[in-house]
Amino acid sequence: MRSLFLILLSFVLFARCTRVQEKEKPNILLIMVDDMGYSDLGCYGGEVQTPNIDKLASQGIRFTQMHNSARCCPTRAALLTGHHPQQAGINGMGVNLNMNAATIAEVLKENGYHTGMTGKWHLSQTKPVDDPNEQLRWMAHKVDYGPFSPVENYPCNRGFQEHYGVIWGVVNYFDPFRLVHNEKPIKEVPDDFYMTDFISEKSIDLIDEYSKDDNPFFLYVAHTAPHWPLHALPEDIDKYKETFKVGWEEIRKQRYERMIKMGLIDRETYPLPENSSGRSWDECVEKDYEAACMAVHAAMIDHVDQGVGQIIQKLKETGQYENTLILLLSDNGASYERGYPPGFDRPGFTRDSTMIEYNSPNLGAETTWNYLGRAWASASNTPFRYWKMESYEGGSATPFIVHWPKGLAGKENTINRGLAHVIDIMPTCLELSGATYPEMVNGEKTLPPSGISLMPFLTGETTSIHDTLCWEHQRGKAVRIGDWKMSALPDKDWELFRITEDYTETNDLAAQFPGKVAEMDKAWREWAVKVGIEFK
Repeated sequence: MRSLFLILLSFVLFARCTRVQEKEKPNILLIMVDDMGYSDLGCYGGEVQTPNIDKLASQGIRFTQMHNSARCCPTRAALLTGHHPQQAGINGMGVNLNMNAATIAEVLKENGYHTGMTGKWHLSQTKPVDDPNEQLRWMAHKVDYGPFSPVENYPCNRGFQEHYGVIWGVVNYFDPFRLVHNEKPIKEVPDDFYMTDFISEKSIDLIDEYSKDDNPFFLYVAHTAPHWPLHALPEDIDKYKETFKVGWEEIRKQRYERMIKMGLIDRETYPLPENSSGRSWDECVEKDYEAACMAVHAAMIDHVDQGVGQIIQKLKETGQYENTLILLLSDNGASYERGYPPGFDRPGFTRDSTMIEYNSPNLGAETTWNYLGRAWASASNTPFRYWKMESYEGGSATPFIVHWPKGLAGKENTINRGLAHVIDIMPTCLELSGATYPEMVNGEKTLPPSGISLMPFLTGETTSIHDTLCWEHQRGKAVRIGDWKMSALPDKDWELFRITEDYTETNDLAAQFPGKVAEMDKAWREWAVKVGIEFK
């Protein structure tokens, strides 16, 4: 009897100890915003009202040199796997994430974490039906052609125990095609449905569920906003009706001055380039329309912030706030895109057969489909050049906020100027969770992540974790080594910058230092071969 008692007591103590150890591991809340510019947030110099995100920044760390992979799919692959996109199978748009590239969710689920996701996946093959007219009918919920992508690569089969969101990338915010709960399509939505609210509400539901036991959670909140189409609620648009009538050049100057005042940048190492579109506001003949485009873009970000505030409140109500590491960033710079006609992932009409008006003069409603365009994208990415897709800083530099009351006390309202990349988030999660990267996943041998844990950065143990980083997307490319960076538009010659003296890539030194160009080109080509890029 005594032996049995001791065995039971040992079991209880072991279980209690295990629960304490599990509870001491932080929750990890990863918030991704889609196509948001570098300086859109208030805490990065923008005029968009983002008080909840700004508060995270004032109580946490803002990075000035965090980078993504310059576009939606590549960044999401790099973020979730710790690999460069090509290593994870994302060598283009609308292709499958490799089964041997373990996701953060796949690793943490096996190490005692609840794993949930809300929002945009965009890491599975996206293939339309053969008949374009039937594709339009499918997007309008009039026919059903089965799974939206290979089901084995849905989030719920890549480590996420729960997923509420969309499989493809583009959505009608008021009635999205490709909306699912795990493998099951969500075929009906209420009249007051709005995608950003859906993502926030399901995130809150998951936090409620995860708070019922002592296991930590990993929650990936992958917003679709402010990716086109420019869809927003009227009350949010109203806040910004007058804001952008001063034009993109003036907005860019105002943001630049605010960023300097905040201490994010300085005039010497961040000279302000001209708007990369080459367009002049004075010569613009559709000023009201252009101002309205930016107003809706701002409204979409504003609503994301409202949802972030609701999520934070739920963390506090459930006692999870102090020990939740919150990471917030954008998947690429603001989008230059404009003018695509219906087709593939862009509907031509709504569920009730109302035609959708492309480039409508009355922006924001479900029956409209509008885009931000180059000039405003350049302003959104102040102080950098270019935009989404390009490997210049305007495409690949992202605002990045880190907030963790329990783990980063004393780091409140600080700015980190070290070089980092989204490939570093997987190793950070491994370190914080105590997990070991698996040798096998989904029955296949894995490749160790390329990233490095951010924890030495966050705790102040080091000021540098990378000396070299490389990028490539659809023939655009970049390489950074120490104080130097080279960038190139698709099929164009390299431009060379002494990046630590010229973060905005304004002074091309390629002609002055041909040896440096050759040296860095060689390094980029060696990396390209390593990750499987085919190039001329």
